[in-house]
Amino acid sequence: MRRAGAFLLGLLFMASFPVAMPALADTPLDLRGRMEQGGLVVGQAAPGAKATLDGMALDVDEAGTFAFGFDRDHGAQAKLNVTYADGSTVERLLAVKAREWQIQRVEGVPQKFVSPPPEAMAQIARSAALKDEARKTRAAGTSFTEEFIWPATGPISGVFGSQRYYNGEPRRPHYGVDVAAPTGTPIHAPAAGIVTLASEEMYFEGGLIFLDHGQGVTSLMMHMSRIDVKAGQRVAQGDVLGAVGGTGRATGPHLHWGLYWRGAWLDPQLLVGPMEEAIAASGGN
Repeated sequence: MRRAGAFLLGLLFMASFPVAMPALADTPLDLRGRMEQGGLVVGQAAPGAKATLDGMALDVDEAGTFAFGFDRDHGAQAKLNVTYADGSTVERLLAVKAREWQIQRVEGVPQKFVSPPPEAMAQIARSAALKDEARKTRAAGTSFTEEFIWPATGPISGVFGSQRYYNGEPRRPHYGVDVAAPTGTPIHAPAAGIVTLASEEMYFEGGLIFLDHGQGVTSLMMHMSRIDVKAGQRVAQGDVLGAVGGTGRATGPHLHWGLYWRGAWLDPQLLVGPMEEAIAASGGN
């Protein structure tokens, strides 16, 4: 009887504690992308999962797909936490590779764009308000998982992360890749998405489009001579967005393709193949 009583007390004691969770090795988590400054990473967890990066909640769709990126000046590490529907968790300490940046000096820029005159401040303020409003919402969908294509082809005249000096005056780093092309050259959507901003009146950017590929992963097309889409429009990869120009702060016709994710500037060139291959595939056009 004493043994039976002890056995029953043992069962009651064990039942008062939660059942152990599955081992972390049983929880799926796949990360693909560039673990470096300017890199975009696509994560895949189980349906119903939640995730944070350095304490910031990420957008995770029903299938468990999410995105995050590392700004040009991101530090050496980032912490990713994923919590699954059953309560189990995975923590990954990510090593973020540092990159070296080019220094570029650009002369011949109209002085009004280097040091804007007082009468331009109202337009600059309106431009900033339009961009801030467009960034408030993040489109649903995961088109950022597509293999991106070059929106235009031609010589690469500016690279991501370079520090520019306009007429000898230092400015913030260059957050994008520049493709030199004649005015009127079509600009194609590098991946599917929703247009969240389309304006021809931006002071610095000239003709500007924001194209959200999902969860805030957004392409920016600047200096456009023509815009063929409008805000709220959904486009497929390869659709024509407009045309190359030299509007805004530009010394000649080119496409500036930028990419950001929730305030972090990313390098779009990391998402596409070599420009030479794109030019060859387009027949040299």
